[in-house]
Amino acid sequence: MARFIFITGGVVSSLGKGLASAALGALLQARGFSVRLRKLDPYLNVDPGTMSPFEHGEVFVTDDGAETDLDLGHYERFTGVAARATDSVSSGRIYSNVLEKERRGDYLGKTIQVIPHVTNEIKDFIRIGEDEVDFMLCEIGGTVGDIEGLPFFEAIRQFAQDRPRGQCIFMHLTLLPWIAASGELKTKPTQHSVKELRAIGIAPEILVCRSEQPIPDKEREKIGLFCNVRKESVIAAYDLKSIYEAPLAYHREGLDQAVLDAFAISPAPRPDLRVWQDVADRIHNTDGTVKVAIVGKYTQLEDAYKSIKEALTHGGMANRVKVDVEWVDSEVFDSEDPAPYLEGFHAILVPGGFGERGTEGKIKAAQFARTRGIPYLGICLGMQMAVIEAARNVAGLTAAGSEEFDHEAGATRFEPVVYHLKEWVQGNEKVTRKPSDAKGGTMRLGAYDAVLSEGSRVARAYGGTAIDERHRHRYEVDTKYRETLEAAGLKFSGMSPDGRLPEIVEWADHPWFIGVQFHPELKSKPFAPHPLFADFIRAAVETSRLV
Repeated sequence: MARFIFITGGVVSSLGKGLASAALGALLQARGFSVRLRKLDPYLNVDPGTMSPFEHGEVFVTDDGAETDLDLGHYERFTGVAARATDSVSSGRIYSNVLEKERRGDYLGKTIQVIPHVTNEIKDFIRIGEDEVDFMLCEIGGTVGDIEGLPFFEAIRQFAQDRPRGQCIFMHLTLLPWIAASGELKTKPTQHSVKELRAIGIAPEILVCRSEQPIPDKEREKIGLFCNVRKESVIAAYDLKSIYEAPLAYHREGLDQAVLDAFAISPAPRPDLRVWQDVADRIHNTDGTVKVAIVGKYTQLEDAYKSIKEALTHGGMANRVKVDVEWVDSEVFDSEDPAPYLEGFHAILVPGGFGERGTEGKIKAAQFARTRGIPYLGICLGMQMAVIEAARNVAGLTAAGSEEFDHEAGATRFEPVVYHLKEWVQGNEKVTRKPSDAKGGTMRLGAYDAVLSEGSRVARAYGGTAIDERHRHRYEVDTKYRETLEAAGLKFSGMSPDGRLPEIVEWADHPWFIGVQFHPELKSKPFAPHPLFADFIRAAVETSRLV
């Protein structure tokens, strides 16, 4: 039966709960334990799938087709454990489940209340898969004191109370602000945050304190005294040059030992940190720098492309180069020459997105990379824009466009080289969709197989011809244009197993130009870079003559 670690946050948001949870999971793995991480979010959206990227950042997609919080990406990147739909839940999903049960009569006519019905639903979620791992790490979104988070805090309080003593612990992240005028670290915000947590019945065993300055022993003792926590369990979380230093940094601070002590696990298995030492070495000892432009429409919020940025970093680590990412707003050159904005980059990546805004700029970016011989990686919409560019400027289909844009405009302006996907095969069942369907969870989501062409560039990058990758899209390239596009030189080098859905296109006569309908960034890890990103950066290194 699993031991449970509940991770909460206080004082301010964005202190790094997700990163701390992921790093702790990696450290427990390094000591030989199996782990699973989950996220409980207090917002009322059923999932983040319909949220604007400006609201929530990227949507992380699991193999089984769940649209989840971006923190699950951290969990996967640090532990290598593939996330599931059961590893992410929101208040919206919890309340939806409760109301569905009430409508069916499952509660036998009882009055439905937050306690016990909502809290019981949360506890049922937490229990899923508890017999599969040694440790279950559950991160609670938001901060203590948020009104929408109260049902989750009450649920984890009850959960710990229901369990045998010593099976659950609480870890709380807080802020130690540095007051430059007085030259002091202030512990009062941490004290008040813990006081708020204790007022609702939760006493943390471990405090992780985010600080810009070293925490003196005197301050640790003070925090421990006023927060009723052992001094050794007051863990400093300092700013790092790379998030991938976090496991080693937290180990030096004693986080994993504090957790094992809290569970009375003795003697503690010795950690094997060689993987993370190699990761740190590859971060700090590089042979050059590659400049990559991410040409997108959500560039004002870097979290909108979080997994892509991290996957590029992993590709750099595979080639021992630093990847310098710059964000380029595709709208800027919708009607301008892209050259002033894209010259000087060693590679160009066009990511996914929804809607017509900024797409002409993305098409121009694909044309610029094709004609200048610059390595190009198009992901999801980025692949579709590359196909439209090829259709317009090489294959003679000057009116080529996407049905998505005509649907938005309520008119027919384009020849739909890209069309709304109406049906596909998932497992042994046929899935159908209409443009009028509800938006949430109605895309082609999750892992699907693809077959690569023998001898293609992408097959060489993968080292084989059978792959599976995660998808999140509603529109597909229409195969009725395949013959015309391939005659122009754009090869369909990856297809769904039934041959109906294009997965990958590439220009065979280009140094490196690949478009993929799926999201390879979601499966990349620092200790196992995705082969496409590793090969993309390798091509950027070679074409820029860095080495």
